[in-house]
Amino acid sequence: MTAPIAPHGAAAGAPARDAVNVREFIDAARLSRLQLRIIALCFAIVALDGFDIAIIGFLAPHIRSEWSLSMVALGPLFSAGLLGLMTGAFFCGPLADRIGRRRVLIMSVAWFGAACVASAAAPGIGWLIALRFLTGLGLGGAMPNAITLTAEFSPSRRRGMLLTVMFCGFSLGSALGGVVTAYLIEHVGWRGVLALGGALPLALVPVLALALPESVRYLATREGMQARIAAILSRVDAGTASADARYVTDEPDGPSSPVSQLFASRYRQGTLWLWLAFFCSLLLLYLMINWLPILVQRSGLTLKEASMLAGLLQGGGVAGAIVLGVLLDRFNPYAVVAGAYTLGAIAVACLASVSAPTAMAAAIFVTGFCVSGSQVCANVLASAFYPTSSRATGVAWALGIGRVGAIAGSLGGAWLLSAGWSNAALYLLLAVPAMVAAVSIYRTGRVQLARNAPEAEIRTDLTRIEAATQFRK
Repeated sequence: MTAPIAPHGAAAGAPARDAVNVREFIDAARLSRLQLRIIALCFAIVALDGFDIAIIGFLAPHIRSEWSLSMVALGPLFSAGLLGLMTGAFFCGPLADRIGRRRVLIMSVAWFGAACVASAAAPGIGWLIALRFLTGLGLGGAMPNAITLTAEFSPSRRRGMLLTVMFCGFSLGSALGGVVTAYLIEHVGWRGVLALGGALPLALVPVLALALPESVRYLATREGMQARIAAILSRVDAGTASADARYVTDEPDGPSSPVSQLFASRYRQGTLWLWLAFFCSLLLLYLMINWLPILVQRSGLTLKEASMLAGLLQGGGVAGAIVLGVLLDRFNPYAVVAGAYTLGAIAVACLASVSAPTAMAAAIFVTGFCVSGSQVCANVLASAFYPTSSRATGVAWALGIGRVGAIAGSLGGAWLLSAGWSNAALYLLLAVPAMVAAVSIYRTGRVQLARNAPEAEIRTDLTRIEAATQFRK
């Protein structure tokens, strides 16, 4: 009989009793202070990410007034950040799979902090657009690596809840962007708010350098990292971590390029389905985030009422992320997210036929709960779909494709409104991408199930063989 293949990182002929699987170690241990610190630091990173993305929208009227800009001139200012986010995600994901999540995460935070500070000194709109693109590059690298690092330090039994709670930092940061801007703009001007948006992540960089460890699952795929892995795991569970153990991962080696692995036969279909889900989900979300206040106002409500109702979209998203995150750990995660997207499609479609403020508020909240909450959970699914050797790339590229959808949604809303589409027709149209996202997540789950089935059968066969061997002895 052919001998089983040794886990990655195991030396040939080494005693099996010396090998410790780092994934199983984290899954078996209780949640430690180190893991909670990692989640808190990643929460802070994505909160600053959300703050920086949000403030430009609140500052735009003041920038326009100071430089006497037209509304058309503000379009490139908004899209430059999204374009930078997309580019940063495509570049930093593969880089993190090559040199480590920690290093790229710290560099990304330092980058977007420095670029945001520089934006405060922009002499004109052209410079500001260029610097917002550079800021987006750092933001695009920070978010997927925060997701990846949190996922790789979270035990599988709690991964959904911990990741969604961490990612709620983004919504909190976005909300604080509006509050902080409203309070400070009269005292420090729009340049002062931008400087603050850059100074905060720069202040966080030394804290990350001192307190943030590298992913042990990443280190287990590299040679000569045993002592470093043992030191980190001793902070997760000092009672069972041993400096004499040989720490390994049970994941097979993939292609030399993490991008190539996304399109390997085991992952290709799931990659494409995930990309379609991210594209449709962020297209819908960004169109509604940017244009929902105007749509609600066109329904006959005041601007104040429209702003309050539009805020329910983000509020529902936070609630949905937390509730759906708990459900991910208890039920089939793909069924949970696909079902939520389906309910979100129904809620969006209901907006086409309701006019009462209360009914409109309920439909908007449910839309945020289901669609925005599901988008957070889709990040969890992406982090679990790929192996360690390409996980950062998989999450980052899915988010990068999602940013393409975000740009399409932002620009598409302007085009549809200028073309004279009614609110009802627009809401019915927006139900389509929500349903496409639901189908795409369901299909990704089917790919995952089909991919894992042979592995499960092999493990069952090995268990039976071991049992038979012990019986003969």
